[in-house]
Amino acid sequence: MENNKISVIIPVYNLEAYVERAVRSVLQQTHTNIEVVVVDDGSTDESWNVIQRISNSDNRVVPIRQENEGVTSARFNGIRHAKGQWIGFVDGDDEIETDMYELLLKNAKQYKADISHCGYLMIFEDGRVHEFYGTGDIRIQNTLKGVMDLLEGKVIEPGLWNKLFKRSLVEEILEHHLIPENIKINEDLLMNYYLFSVATKSVFVDTCKYHYLVRKDSVTRTELNYARIYDPIKVKKIICEDVSPILQGCAEKSYLSTCVNVCNSLALAKQEKYEKDLEWVREKIKKDKKNINLLDKKQQILAMFILHAPSIYKELYKCYAKFLIKNKYE
Repeated sequence: MENNKISVIIPVYNLEAYVERAVRSVLQQTHTNIEVVVVDDGSTDESWNVIQRISNSDNRVVPIRQENEGVTSARFNGIRHAKGQWIGFVDGDDEIETDMYELLLKNAKQYKADISHCGYLMIFEDGRVHEFYGTGDIRIQNTLKGVMDLLEGKVIEPGLWNKLFKRSLVEEILEHHLIPENIKINEDLLMNYYLFSVATKSVFVDTCKYHYLVRKDSVTRTELNYARIYDPIKVKKIICEDVSPILQGCAEKSYLSTCVNVCNSLALAKQEKYEKDLEWVREKIKKDKKNINLLDKKQQILAMFILHAPSIYKELYKCYAKFLIKNKYE
């Protein structure tokens, strides 16, 4: 394991049109002691041929191919092959600015941090760009503050991709088999939870160095399916059952908020087949109704309608979503 070497893991599944851009953005880093471990997760398009071509032109690229087992399995496979003291992750359809890892490593060393992370840009296919958040502020987080910020979702992006982790943290997660590899949605959040839980110190610089490129056909933006309904709730429940007592209220709020958000998505679903799923989530909220007061006012109102007037709630939420929600991130 080389000192100051950064190993960047890029999982790929059917991204033939995007993966070269992602890999090149890592190879062009101003921090040159770097390797790129690209894991093809059983792609059925030309992704593997693209990866091989790139690796043939630059020996810093480590190509790995596996059967389709999901993004978590691909990341773990990449970690096992990584040689760096520091581990980063980039999604195969995104890109990073040339000095991102130089900045993250500098901050990690300056503040003696186990995790170093930054802001990001959300870039849409129609050219729109939104900053998260670009203030330039520096935020130092101990273990407690790091996990709290992650669960609140106001400072720490739940993705793995705008962060640099000390290798020892990642190895601990691997050793204890903490992440169920069948989780497809919010698996980043769960891995971040465990990583921030064992990090003594983290440093966040609010400078937007990661470019999250929004595709309409990406897994997180497609129509409802089993994973999008159940995985986010499962992840939050795992955290509730593991979190330290001092953060229990924060975790319970996050769990209940996710249940309400999933109900909102189900209320907008056109298919009647999701009626049983909506009732299942409603029962989860009912079971934890004592924690509704932890939610913000809007979600408190939604939760009460879900519990006491479910049929009215569906129609009201559809009207609310149609006329009042102005979601600039769609």
